[in-house]
Amino acid sequence: MGRGTVTLDAATRATTAPAIQVEGLTTGYRRGEPVLRDISFQVERGALVGVLGPNGSGKSTLFRSLLGLLPPWQGRVLIDGRPARPNPDVAYIPQRETIDWDFPVTVLDVTLMGRYPRLGLFRRPGKADRELALWALEQVGMVDFRDRLIAELSGGQRQRVFLARALAQEPELFLLDEPVSGVDAPTQHFVFELLERLCRQGKTALVATHDLSCVAQRFDRVLLLNREVIAYGPPQEVFTEALLNRTFQSHLLLLRYGDRVIVVEGEEGDGRSC
Repeated sequence: MGRGTVTLDAATRATTAPAIQVEGLTTGYRRGEPVLRDISFQVERGALVGVLGPNGSGKSTLFRSLLGLLPPWQGRVLIDGRPARPNPDVAYIPQRETIDWDFPVTVLDVTLMGRYPRLGLFRRPGKADRELALWALEQVGMVDFRDRLIAELSGGQRQRVFLARALAQEPELFLLDEPVSGVDAPTQHFVFELLERLCRQGKTALVATHDLSCVAQRFDRVLLLNREVIAYGPPQEVFTEALLNRTFQSHLLLLRYGDRVIVVEGEEGDGRSC
């Protein structure tokens, strides 16, 4: 893999299968009480897709299904034309990391964790893995922090390291659950720019977020989700007050200023733009 860019191999370029294909998915955690009902959508390679919905709408459940961790009750989930299963070609950045912040683990250690899906259980990272991890840290502007303890970093810096860990995995598909929640504005801007660049290079990204305005400006397609698919398509088609209000079950006003979108919550709510 080149250290200055992310490229597609010949096998990936040759295939015509969508990156993600979900057909009639119904699933949940207890029989008789599905979280997702009859979900269908398709994501082409190289697309940057936002998943929008209120808390409890099933976004994290959808990601678990895409990761092959939650089997369908009905329907099917295909990744690269194959049934979803734990797969090193799929990198996941959860909303909340399970790292023990009191454990003395360095930034480089965390980034090297991205190599383990490729190495298997009994192989340890070698020189090439370390070089790839350092390259990944360089891509997110954190290589100078490689020997710093992860617990010493700010929230925005930690998020950059988790992105580096995902890059070190060398995936084709990125799944990110609220990647800019609780981070500073420069980190938010950086995360979305990185995702845009990766998708231009042929990778695919599915991002659960509450940031409607940034999705409207930066993303190729939007999935509005509230236990079922409310709408799926380009932002300019999906972002209507009727569909957003149906998704979030609240009164939202959509204001447009050129290519900027401001979402106002309620009659006297706060305006948010990107």
